[in-house]
This record gives sequence, C-alpha cells and structure tokens, in this order.
Amino acid sequence: MRVPRLLAPSLVVLALSASACRKSQSQGTANPQDCVRVADDWGLDGTVPITVDVVAEGLEVPWGIAWLPGGDALVTERPGRIRLLKAGALQPQPVATVRITRAAEGGLLGIAAHPDFTTNRQFYVYVTTDAGGQDENRIERWTLSEDHTTATFDHVVFGNIPSATYHDGGRLRFGPDGMLYAGTGDARSPDRSQDVNDPAGKLLRLTPDGQVPQDNPFPHSPAFLTGLRNLQGWDWKDATTLYVTDHGPSGETMRRGHDEVSLARPGGNLGWPGIYSCEVHEGWVTPSLTFADAMPPGGAALYTGTAIPEWTGSLLIGTLGSKHLHRVEFDQGNPARVARHEVYLRDTHGRLREVSMGPDGHLYVTTSNCDGRGDCGPRKDLILRLRR
Repeated sequence: MRVPRLLAPSLVVLALSASACRKSQSQGTANPQDCVRVADDWGLDGTVPITVDVVAEGLEVPWGIAWLPGGDALVTERPGRIRLLKAGALQPQPVATVRITRAAEGGLLGIAAHPDFTTNRQFYVYVTTDAGGQDENRIERWTLSEDHTTATFDHVVFGNIPSATYHDGGRLRFGPDGMLYAGTGDARSPDRSQDVNDPAGKLLRLTPDGQVPQDNPFPHSPAFLTGLRNLQGWDWKDATTLYVTDHGPSGETMRRGHDEVSLARPGGNLGWPGIYSCEVHEGWVTPSLTFADAMPPGGAALYTGTAIPEWTGSLLIGTLGSKHLHRVEFDQGNPARVARHEVYLRDTHGRLREVSMGPDGHLYVTTSNCDGRGDCGPRKDLILRLRR
C-alpha cells in the first residue's frame, strides 16, 4: 500500500495550505464564505413533485450511458458488458464483452459516443485491464455495427492511467468543444494529483484520437483540471466553466468526509490533498458545497429538460453511500454560490451512480446496488427515468 509513503509529503502540503487559508484565489469561489459546509445529514427533502419510471432492470452495476443519434443508448456494466437500450427497452444480449481486471472499483466504467457517431459509429470506453502483467486504466475506441447489435474493438486511444483497488475515476464525456474528457482517480497515491505530468487525479482533455490538444492549459500535458481524488461527475455550465464533484478523503492525511461540489475553469486546481472542506489556498479551488459525512458522489448532470422546469439549470448528482439524488441550484449572479440544495429519492432506490440527460429531455439515473456495497435484489440494478 502506497499511502503511508506519501503521507509525509501530504502533511507538508496541508501545513502550507493552512498558512494560506485566508488568501484570495483566482479559481472557484472568491470568498470562503461562499462555501456551504453541511454538518449533518444531506439537506432538506425536495418539494418539487416528480415521477420515477423504471426503464430497465436486471443489470449489474450499470456505470455509464452513451446516447446515440435516434435515441438508442449504450450502457456499460462494470463486469465488462456493453448493453443496448433500443426504443426504450434493454436488449437481452450484450453488444460486446470487454476484457477487464475485476477490481473493487475498476472494470468497465465510462462510455461516450464520438461527436460524429452518425458517420463513423465510434464510441469510447474507460476500462481497467491487464497490460503486460500490470493493471492499468485506459481508454479504448470501439465501432458499433450498423444495426447496433455488435461492436468491434478498434484500438487503445490513451493508456497508462494508474489503477488501484480504489479511486479509479472512470467517467468519459465529450465536451462542447468536441474534445474527449476523462475523469481519473488518484489510485490511492494522493500526491500524484498535483503532478500535471501524471494522469492520476485529473480531468484529462484529449482529442478524439487521444492526442494532447495544443490549447490545453498545461503545455504538452493532457491535464485539464488537477488536484482531484476520484472524479466521476461533471458538466459544463458554458464552454469554459464546469461544475465538478469529487470524493473527499477516507483516512488519508488523517481526514474523512467532505465530498465536494465545485465550479472550475481550465487549469483549475481542486486542491487534493492540500486543502479540505471550506479551506482556501491561493490559486486553488475552494468548493461551493461540501458535506461532513461521505456521500460519495457518482455521476452528475445539469438539468436542461423542460419536463421538470423547476430544475432547469440545477446540477443533479447521484450519490452512493447516502443513497439519494442531490439537486444543487446556483445563484444566478454568482455561479459559484449555492442558492439551494435538496434531496430527492432518499433511500427509495438505493445507491445511485450515473446521471444523464437523455435526448428526450428527461433525466436518467442508474442504480448501483449490485456492486457489493448495496442490496442487490431480484430485479438487480435499474435504469430510472425522472419526469413530472
């Protein structure tokens, strides 16, 4: 285990951050008073009426959803299967089976369709696998058949992302700029998150071919955001502003809890492992919202539909240990300040992982009750659709 070796350097970073706790910063919240720290529970129950439809059942840890032109979707199952949701119905046979190394938080994770999918039928997966006798996370490109029933491996787009039993990240999304973004974890080595040349603990930004874009914030580095512990959820407020969720510590640096919701811009440093809770360090991002108890957060999406107009512009976050959907509404005058946050689906569907806006304008959420930490009942894991 590598954490003890890194504990001393992390404590040095903590000491430095403590001395800077009242300095201003260029990223994220401009004032530490804008950071909301939730000391107990998660928040009040939401009052907006919603209806939950079960779209699919019988899944095993559906980790990611990639929506395709025409309304079909590809869904990853962490044990290594890619499934097809066609005309709103889950097809019985997998589209493909991906070779994985079965680790606690690794396996077949995120998925994203190429922006030009209509012409090339390409999609990408984030997978934990064996590479020369050693586990690694990597991004693979696959091609879907014309009838969407089978897929073939193309090639490894980006590899050598550190892997560990925990903290593998795994989310993939294409941004409004047409670039491929990948959330990674620190692979249980916290200080890697601060090294811009190490892909661990980052939000990576790549071309669709896996190259480093020339306009990335750090020259010759795929890093877009640094200082992350285990990134699984983010969405774009606009072309250069993102809302990001991250897992707080579970004993590293002698701290626990305080998962985060933050506003970040290109080159932002989210502060792991140096700052914690609502602490401030010059040039680093202080979160907008943090929780004393561990959630931790799964996927996240800004609500862009019209079915639940009260949610428009809010960030919806799936949570695992706390078993609810969290809604965060931000101040219109200050996008880093939380105006309201509330709880939906509290203890009704168990652990929630992926959160995604569908092409029909509805929010889709997957459960993660068959991951060894939840109650995997006879219906196994579900895909839910939320509407009025």
